[in-house]
Amino acid sequence: MPALSLVALVSLVSTVFAKQLDGHPPQQQHRHWAPICSGNPTNQIRGCDRYGCGNFGADRHSGKEKHVGVDVICRDGATVYAPFSGQLSGPIRFFHNGNAIDDGVQIRGSGYCVKLVCIHPIRYHGHIRRGQQLGRMLPMQKVFPGITSHIHVENCDHSDPTHLLTPDVPPLPQQSSGRWATVCAGNPTNEIRGCDKYGCGYYGAPRRSGKGKHRGVDVICADGATVYAPFSGQLSGPVKFFHNGNAIDDGVQIRGSGFCVKLLCIHPIRYNGAISKGQVLGKMLPMQRVFPGITSHIHIENCDHSDPTSNLEGGKGQRE
Repeated sequence: MPALSLVALVSLVSTVFAKQLDGHPPQQQHRHWAPICSGNPTNQIRGCDRYGCGNFGADRHSGKEKHVGVDVICRDGATVYAPFSGQLSGPIRFFHNGNAIDDGVQIRGSGYCVKLVCIHPIRYHGHIRRGQQLGRMLPMQKVFPGITSHIHVENCDHSDPTHLLTPDVPPLPQQSSGRWATVCAGNPTNEIRGCDKYGCGYYGAPRRSGKGKHRGVDVICADGATVYAPFSGQLSGPVKFFHNGNAIDDGVQIRGSGFCVKLLCIHPIRYNGAISKGQVLGKMLPMQRVFPGITSHIHIENCDHSDPTSNLEGGKGQRE
């Protein structure tokens, strides 16, 4: 091959390869991080409980400071995974008091740098791959009884990591019309209660020392928050769950749009008549008065006792 032709070929290959790198930089091959806690495949962020809220920028120290990370829900003792590939360094001490959750590690690589706190890593140094086991969640309930146990995830530059934690999963077309609207102000994705000293909020969780199962799901909702209708339908009630007249023994049923559901521990604006998806339904009752330290929530139960989780996922404030 003539020398000039060889030079031209090499130049062309180099140009094409450079353009491919520009279009797909190695550090951006995953635009979103992997799940970091077993049992939380979508990196669901802690809502609000009596200790505060888990979103980036939430108030800290009575409003004098802001939360510079996000709190990803993770039950005590759960396996923790690396969100991306990189080099480990640590330990990272957040509380500096040697309490049961004062441990963590930093990962730097793939174009990112993050600290994961309140976990015990399998090691503090060396290389780790995206999705590889990193360690385990420490016993947060021992330090903060009733809090929604979580991993504190903080970018090294204190920027917001929320968009990186959100999985990039396109919605399935056949499910687009089946999703319910947001049911509680302040919880736009219908985040489900994790585990606290009273139990867990997911469908099928143990009840009565394992003798029974949870036949609904508990959607996180701050005491006094506005509650919305998940779909359009007809109201009926009241619906009593405890039958003892306590401060949260109220609720309502909605039937329509192909669904039938009971929303409990709320006070509806009315017990009868039609309501539209996303319309104000009532307000959350004072659950902390009855169960101090619990993650306040609306108990949502399908009338046929089937699992409503798939309908609640990704509410995102939809309106009709």
